[in-house]
Amino acid sequence: MLISFPTPAKLLNIAETLAIGLAGGVLFLWAQLPGGLISGAMIAVAIAAFAGRPVGLPPAVTQTILVMLGISLGSVASKEMLRHMSAYPVTISLLALSTFCATFGSSIYLQRIHGWDKTSALLAGSPGALSQIVMLAAERGANVPAIAVVQTMRVIILTAGLPMLLAVTGLTSAAPAPFTIAIASPLDLAELIAAAVAVALLLRWIKFPASWMFGAMIASAVLHGSGMIEGGLPPWLRAVALIGIGALIGTRFARISAKTVFSHIAAALGSFAVAVIISAIFVAAITMTMHVRFSDVVVAFAPGAMDAMMALALTLHIDPVFVGAHHLARFVFVTIATPGIVHLFGRPQEDVDD
Repeated sequence: MLISFPTPAKLLNIAETLAIGLAGGVLFLWAQLPGGLISGAMIAVAIAAFAGRPVGLPPAVTQTILVMLGISLGSVASKEMLRHMSAYPVTISLLALSTFCATFGSSIYLQRIHGWDKTSALLAGSPGALSQIVMLAAERGANVPAIAVVQTMRVIILTAGLPMLLAVTGLTSAAPAPFTIAIASPLDLAELIAAAVAVALLLRWIKFPASWMFGAMIASAVLHGSGMIEGGLPPWLRAVALIGIGALIGTRFARISAKTVFSHIAAALGSFAVAVIISAIFVAAITMTMHVRFSDVVVAFAPGAMDAMMALALTLHIDPVFVGAHHLARFVFVTIATPGIVHLFGRPQEDVDD
């Protein structure tokens, strides 16, 4: 088996993508915008993609970023491992109901207001699991570009808007508090990285969702929680992970033309508003009846990409275990339930074949 190495042109594209993300993240951080490293990198790379720059990150770089993010999340989560645990079954059940309602609410909006067919509307309204949604859309003959625009716009808006919302409402500071996690010794750091990669590969082997991030998070949390390792990644590596996630989200626009985005932007914004309103009803009900932090529930119930929401949990100092459990549950629910929902409520398969 031959190992292919990136060409010099590809290496330049990778370097350009990361440099653009770094510039955007530093600019937003300098402006003291909440979640600045993620949102700044994301917006800068998205703008570059629209301008026609060949931005993109290969799987090896993406996996490295996700492992670093998982290690950082695990080192924080170990101190909060038992917090809110008794509330998980109830809130995860409500999350599944919220996801079901938001999917159908967004779908009805897209059908009634924008004239979408049932299958495309259902797939566009299903939050998270973008790669699975796009593959299912292609199989069912749905409008893949339109679905991709709606799904990508939802992630972009949430990643940039959630930190602003929490800062404006006073639930988190605009400038994040400094990290208090000590830096692990070189030996501990080597053990931490080795364990993170090993568990990530194991989860990937059993086809566990988001295996790189969750594998590293589990390994880090166990090692820190057991006291085997003290300290985590250096602050600059955590910053690299956050910028990398932002840049990765921004590269999604490299696969979508500006014309396609603008032709579906009204549908994207409208369906997003419907999903947010429905999710907000569930968030309000939970915070009024249960002893959980509002900011934790907001990020946990946000209908966005799992890696982006986990990164926001890290940068905004929100309980990563609570957020991770809920977004993993949503991913599993969407992955399992969406094909059945589309089969029952979408266009008949014979219409697709014709």
